[in-house]
Amino acid sequence: QVRERLKQQVVEMKEKFPGFRPGLAILQVGNRDDSNLYINMKLKAAAEIGISANHIKLPNTATEADVLKCIASLNADPAVHGFIVQLPLDSDKPINTEKITNAVAPEKDVDGLSSINAGKLSRGDLGDCFIPCTPKGCMELIRQTGIQVAGKRAVVVGRSKIVGAPMHDLLLWNHATVTTCHSKTSTLAEEVGKADILVVAAGKAEMVKGEWIKPGAIVIDCGINHVPDSTKASGKRVVGDVAYNTAKEKASYITPVPGGVGPMTVAMLMQSTVESAQRFLEKFQPGKWNIQYTQLTLKIPVPSDIEISQSCMPKPIDQVAKEVGLLPDEVELYGQTKAKVHLSVLKRLKNQPDGKYVVVTGITPTPLGEGKSTTTVGLVQALGAHLHQNVFACVRQPSQGPTFGIKGGAAGGGYCQVIPMEEFNLHLTGDIHAITAANNLVAAAVDARIFHELTQTDQALYNRLVPSVNGVRKFSDIQIRRLQKLGINKTDPTALTKEEINLFVRLDIDPGTITWQRVLDTNDRFLRKITIGQSPTEKGFSRTAQFDITVSSEIMAVLALSDGLDDMKKRLGRMVVASSKRGEPITTDDLGVTGALAVLMKDTVKPNLMQTLEGTPVFVHAGPFANIAHGNSSVLADKIALKLVGKEGFVVTEAGFGADIGMEKFFNIKCRYSGLRPHVVVLVATVRALKMHGGGPAVTAGVPLPKEYTEENLQLLAKGCSNLNKQIQNARMFGVPVVVAVNAFKTDTKAELALVVQLAKEAGAFDAVECTHWAEGGKGAVALAKAVQRASQAPSNFRFLYNVELPVIDKIRLIAQQIYGASDIELLPEAQEKVTLYTKQGFGNLPICMAKTHLSLSHDPEQKGAPTGFILPIRDIRASVGAGFLYPLVGTMSTMPGLPTRPCFYDIDLDPVSGDVNGLF
Repeated sequence: QVRERLKQQVVEMKEKFPGFRPGLAILQVGNRDDSNLYINMKLKAAAEIGISANHIKLPNTATEADVLKCIASLNADPAVHGFIVQLPLDSDKPINTEKITNAVAPEKDVDGLSSINAGKLSRGDLGDCFIPCTPKGCMELIRQTGIQVAGKRAVVVGRSKIVGAPMHDLLLWNHATVTTCHSKTSTLAEEVGKADILVVAAGKAEMVKGEWIKPGAIVIDCGINHVPDSTKASGKRVVGDVAYNTAKEKASYITPVPGGVGPMTVAMLMQSTVESAQRFLEKFQPGKWNIQYTQLTLKIPVPSDIEISQSCMPKPIDQVAKEVGLLPDEVELYGQTKAKVHLSVLKRLKNQPDGKYVVVTGITPTPLGEGKSTTTVGLVQALGAHLHQNVFACVRQPSQGPTFGIKGGAAGGGYCQVIPMEEFNLHLTGDIHAITAANNLVAAAVDARIFHELTQTDQALYNRLVPSVNGVRKFSDIQIRRLQKLGINKTDPTALTKEEINLFVRLDIDPGTITWQRVLDTNDRFLRKITIGQSPTEKGFSRTAQFDITVSSEIMAVLALSDGLDDMKKRLGRMVVASSKRGEPITTDDLGVTGALAVLMKDTVKPNLMQTLEGTPVFVHAGPFANIAHGNSSVLADKIALKLVGKEGFVVTEAGFGADIGMEKFFNIKCRYSGLRPHVVVLVATVRALKMHGGGPAVTAGVPLPKEYTEENLQLLAKGCSNLNKQIQNARMFGVPVVVAVNAFKTDTKAELALVVQLAKEAGAFDAVECTHWAEGGKGAVALAKAVQRASQAPSNFRFLYNVELPVIDKIRLIAQQIYGASDIELLPEAQEKVTLYTKQGFGNLPICMAKTHLSLSHDPEQKGAPTGFILPIRDIRASVGAGFLYPLVGTMSTMPGLPTRPCFYDIDLDPVSGDVNGLF
């Protein structure tokens, strides 16, 4: 009956959670025959019920450390819901059995032998522990008799930790009056004779006589003993601890040996495993969070960002991971406040429906920024801590260039921050450093290849590329790919002809076509143009080059757009660094560095987990700039977050700069590659920025705002709303509802805020909401969160702006005319040459990533509002083939942006005693 019931429960689990199976592991040390017999019985029962059972067998030479290591692995395995250590441990080495059984995680200890489970049983916490299988089976047998246990006198003979002691506790907490007897009990027969319920587990053959038993008693015999029997082929037979033939005449119910308690013990092991799997599903059920939010203590006036950040005690990051349903083996801790999340979670949750997908963008900003990051964080704090929705923020990792430059950090601000902000804004888990190393490895490989090809013969190059090791030459996998690309289908290095060797060893890179630059994560104006190769050892080979900022590296874009380690490796191999003198693209795979890049980047592919001030989870992953790259956090972070939040949850991600830049690329590039479809656009606007678009004077960081921005001026504001109107149109062009978040500042008047809300709705926004989250945290964004909830239920007809099959020029023209408001485009000669080259090389079908100023809808940062009728100049076009887009350079755009406008003087320091960071980002 138990097995049939469990079989049905497992079927129901599989129907509710496709692909799920309860998992049981049995750990055995040695090779005892009796243990093998018992284990086979358990494996057979598990297979019958539908439990996935795994038998791990260690040799009898295994040490205690070996066993503990195996247990630790099973504790961390999410596919194992219960496991047992088969006793006795048959090892030649001394092993402390108590230490081994206590090493089993209590929530997986389906044998109920750990001290924690034993302690809970002794205290009566029956619903929160696992009960040893034999007592549990005995109790089930007693219940099957239909006799009420409560009030009965029970006697347990035996006091072992496995049967006697837990049986006593189990009967006691089922309200029987219990006496425990043992080998030293002087009045054993007398005590047995008082028992309404008798459980015997003494380990002595037929110790309890039939005449001792009270008439009508229930007798449960747990003993298994061998006694001589010449009639048996083995010369012995199995008997219990009770003299069965005489006892059955007095007992109302009695279990036989064999065939009584034994099968029930196995059945209870299966039941505990299924119960453990059910608890696992309740605890880690995708989309079901039990999260502890952090209470904010708001102050007026609002302190500095770093003061707020450091005044808040973050939850341990492993707690955050547990709260959102991540398993221990899916989380790689980097200290107490940040962690990396393994991609295996995507496989585990593959059948989980995605949550709602929200992108935060903005109007064309001032140089001060308009609070998109702050709004992103405020919105998730409101949805999570105040509306109790499952919600994840997915944001970019900031570059140290802006952090130590004009803009400062990017953790949000006020009472809406990712914390700790100093860790967020600086090294985090080292992803940007890994990208710097990988990028510069490619740059070094390019120049080294040119140098060696200039100074060596074909045979000398071949000897270095395919060296003889112990007299044997062998092509590597990447070299085989190079040969296949050349049409040489040979695998024996000695079989190549001279012509084939020449093709293989010479890339013939044209130095004038090199597009791959070195990078560093600092704004250093003197590295924008440099000369390399000045050392005498370079034998006169020098060329003009430059440093870009790390986050503009194609490798950063590759990381952001990859959907797994394998995809990232392929993208890294496809990156084009230059052209050959024959006009053919030269890739990193041709250089032979793909594997090395993948090794340097292997940890970066895992999203970084942090939290907000109010304790909601955040993924910080990848950080491509939005003006010179596609400006969005990673596809992988979004995909994992969408699975974790569940069908009714929300994932809020941010697209860099204004809607004409980051949002357009989010839709046309990121969503195209990820296959994800957004539900809502949140468009951030400020009165300050809209006044600037209406003709207000320029603003500069660190300089007091002119009076036009601090005094009410509805006429100037209304004129500037042309930019808001255009950006709402841009968002709606993609078929997604738009909610405008009016980020309020203390200098804004009620009339000004109301005017922006009114004009936003008239322009076609689904809703427009005033927000005060900077000063109030999530509470100040509750109205915005409710508007986003409503908008996510509205019809959405997402569509791309262009078909990638269109010619390159047509795609650029569509973006310029539809998104920016240009009348046409003008390709300068270098750009026209690149269109021809990339189309010939087969890259014409890639999406377009416009590298344009973020300070205007046009190419001219001085043109505010919503300019029209202008010609958009395309200076050059470059290819990020690995990332998967072409990026036209519009106007004077540079790949080393944000140059320092003043001498460096950083108001930041370290407390040498506490180690705290002081000052401002």
